Amino acid sequence: MSRARSLAAFAITLLLAGSAGAGDWPHWRGPQMDGTSSETGLPLEWSSDSSVLWQLPLPEVSGSTPVVWGERIFLNVADGEQISLWAVDTSGEVLWTRPLDDRNEPKRKGNLSSPSPVTDGRTVWTMTGTGVLKAFDMSGTERWSRDLQADYGRFGILHGYSSSPLLYQRSVIVQVLHGFNTDDPSYLLAVDQKSGETLWRVERPTDAPREAPDAYTTPALFRRGSEVEIVISGADYVTGHDPATGRELWRVAGLNPDKHPMYRVVASPIVVGDTIFAPSRVKPLLALKAGATGGTAPVRLWSFDKGPDVPSPVSDGERLYILRDNGVMFAFDVVTGEQLWGPERVADGNYSASPVLADGKIYVTNEDGMTSVIDAAPTFEIVAQNDVGEYTLSSLAIADGRIYLRTAKHLYCIGRPNGG
Repeated sequence: MSRARSLAAFAITLLLAGSAGAGDWPHWRGPQMDGTSSETGLPLEWSSDSSVLWQLPLPEVSGSTPVVWGERIFLNVADGEQISLWAVDTSGEVLWTRPLDDRNEPKRKGNLSSPSPVTDGRTVWTMTGTGVLKAFDMSGTERWSRDLQADYGRFGILHGYSSSPLLYQRSVIVQVLHGFNTDDPSYLLAVDQKSGETLWRVERPTDAPREAPDAYTTPALFRRGSEVEIVISGADYVTGHDPATGRELWRVAGLNPDKHPMYRVVASPIVVGDTIFAPSRVKPLLALKAGATGGTAPVRLWSFDKGPDVPSPVSDGERLYILRDNGVMFAFDVVTGEQLWGPERVADGNYSASPVLADGKIYVTNEDGMTSVIDAAPTFEIVAQNDVGEYTLSSLAIADGRIYLRTAKHLYCIGRPNGG
């Protein structure tokens, strides 16, 4: 796949997702919804007291990634039983906080604040692991509120709901894939961005056993010619859906080939040109190429049996980069699946945050707060390693020449002095 083709695909995705500028990070995985940014000149080296423009104290850990639009940063914040949405100025000042729910509880590594907000620069929508979905304007006025558990039944996901919303045209798209602690069906939901009213809701059936129906993934958008499809992965399948109705257009099996009873899926799918990359619980990661016509099922292009579990992959359009939970990385040719390098180890430790890619570099952060900077290249090279020494679950956000790193104790704003 040529770099020009890849950039064209990114431009289309931007058009679909909204009018995010190059300096914005409006979605959990950025403006292209795939962990990439067009930002250049980003800092490569920092520590807790070097190249940090400011740090904002936070009450406790969260897996929620900050989103950024213009001079506003939005993040879900947990504090005991309370989950709130914070709006922070890019100078580090808290502008306002709004309560989301008071039913937070610990869930393994994190808690129920894990879903990330999403914004189009006029409204910010945010979801909690308790099923509360709210919309606010940029000044903090609440526009509407929904409680999806009250409307459609209790979430039955073992380690706490953590999927983030997706914006498309007039809809906020939410997936609920569960089954370990409930007999209620999984579903895909679209609500009106302005009113919060349900536009459609479709069940998403599965024959996945025991814990395997549970998924912590976030939907992606996939373009086929002039058509757009919503892609969701988990519960043993990858499915494509009509964004106007939610109707399932196609289904591909293979995420759980042995029907293992504990095969929940955490890492989210990404779209690179005409290929969908869908991780499972390590084995396999599927590369699926679009069918010849819209609405037809993709076909398996290639697969890899040592994929990620928690971190989602990232691509520069030519190579796919995989970070495993143990800090081992691989690089593959997007089209052929040729393994270009790996296994290569970055910093020791566990990894929950997904990698981000900008200006030819991949930034990967472990749970100890160490961010390694890797060349996005046909050969493996560690450019820098930067340690803030604080527990980290959240993925990085990149906006307007700055890197936002969220830990259990702080939100760090990392940038070059004087913007240089």
